[in-house]
Amino acid sequence: MNSTLIFGLQSTTPSTPEWSLTVGIIMILCNIFAIVVGYYAISKENRGQGPALPVSLPRVFTGFGFPELLATASFGHILGAGVILGLSYTGVL
Repeated sequence: MNSTLIFGLQSTTPSTPEWSLTVGIIMILCNIFAIVVGYYAISKENRGQGPALPVSLPRVFTGFGFPELLATASFGHILGAGVILGLSYTGVL
């Protein structure tokens, strides 16, 4: 493989921040935001179709099951990764 191609790709790779308490808090907040938005975005007819969570949740999250938690947490991690990379790119992190 051509070494100039590899070196060219390495120079365009963005730097990522190392894990810190700030990064962890941002990820947690993004996940909480995604879960709250997902709870209100998923219609009541479709909520709770799959298996229930093994823990009890507050009454606000009635009918919130495992598929909904998995979907919203996945969205929260994607959102959190974008926020963390965006903040590190702008120099805030």
